[in-house]
Amino acid sequence: MNIKSRLTLMSFLQFFVWGAWLITIANYWFGTKQWTGTEFGAIFTTLGFSSIIMPALTGIIADKWVNAEKLYGILHILGGFALAYIPQVDNPTTFFWVIFAAMLCYMPTIALSNSIAYNILKNNNFDVIKVFPPIRVWGTIGFIVAMWITNLTGNKASANQFYIAAIAAVILGLYSFTLPKCEPQRLINKDASIVEALGLNAFKLFGTYKIALFFIFSMFLGGALQLTNMYGDVFLSDFSKVPEYSESFVVKYSTIIMSISQISETLFILAIPFFLKKFGIKRVMLISLFAWVLRFGLFAYGDPVGGLWMIVMSCIVYGMAFDFFNISGSLFIETTTDSKIRNSAQGLFMMMTNGFGAVFGSMVSGLLIDNYFTGADGVKDWHNIWLSFAAYALVIAILFGLMFKHKHNPEDVAEVSH
Repeated sequence: MNIKSRLTLMSFLQFFVWGAWLITIANYWFGTKQWTGTEFGAIFTTLGFSSIIMPALTGIIADKWVNAEKLYGILHILGGFALAYIPQVDNPTTFFWVIFAAMLCYMPTIALSNSIAYNILKNNNFDVIKVFPPIRVWGTIGFIVAMWITNLTGNKASANQFYIAAIAAVILGLYSFTLPKCEPQRLINKDASIVEALGLNAFKLFGTYKIALFFIFSMFLGGALQLTNMYGDVFLSDFSKVPEYSESFVVKYSTIIMSISQISETLFILAIPFFLKKFGIKRVMLISLFAWVLRFGLFAYGDPVGGLWMIVMSCIVYGMAFDFFNISGSLFIETTTDSKIRNSAQGLFMMMTNGFGAVFGSMVSGLLIDNYFTGADGVKDWHNIWLSFAAYALVIAILFGLMFKHKHNPEDVAEVSH
């Protein structure tokens, strides 16, 4: 198996592990366990807190002490064991701590997988701009396959979704030990400061205006992504409360409908090289932000019958909204940071989007929905919920366009290829 094929398999399994349960956990929580909504919000904060704690820490470890591919493998195996234990849990508090343990292991592997792929491709003289997106697209395919397997095997509300994820995680963990070595830099001299010795240099990036601003907007955009993960499937399932929609395809196969978002990702990932070279990193990220406005706005007016096209179009737009910022943002970090702290910098990017952003999105949206968009009968006003999310994304897009200064230079984009 050649290098590109081996990295493709890594990418596929990386997101298969997540796709097996992330979108359907709400059905297990509310349907099978019949636990409360307030506690469910806490479950999604585990993704955020894990991303605050772990990606930067593991990036430092990979930069300084342990081969990235070995650290990656250990984390997946430990995370797989935690996921396999979830079905044994019978109360929300314990569930929180077990899923937290699983996320402490899983969330840093997303940034590590990018660093490993970039490292191996560069060491083998590949053009990363051209070669990485087609590899990464298989991660999205893995996410889709996992979603479909969970839904079509009747495990949408079953504990088996966690077993499916656990098996894939352990397989990936073992497989990663066969990947080419990604050795740490270990460039620490005897006169190095404590900050340098501990690998905390990446945090100095917050002292650079452009990069600090990028990290701040990454956090706000991470909040928007969390809104989709938390409420997308529940929104579609809630149409079952309306008699004319209760037996619709959208209600019965909400996970399949949501997977259109991931299918769209596969197409937009492949378009990234063209957009990056044509428009530059800033404009691609700006396109992403306006795509989030459409994502939420279309959901606000969609329904399973006459407005089905809006729901489908929202899922298609999601591919652009997600990919254009996350992947172009990762490449922005790759081209603007020193190689000695690059793993750490990727970890910081992950920490801001899936860490602080996820916690911000989970907590604020939960408070707003409970206090302003939920009736006395518990019915949610989804129309205005999505409109408020669209307004939020619009404000972020306008501010980003005005404040973030990054001139398009084709040579900067090409730099990551070598």
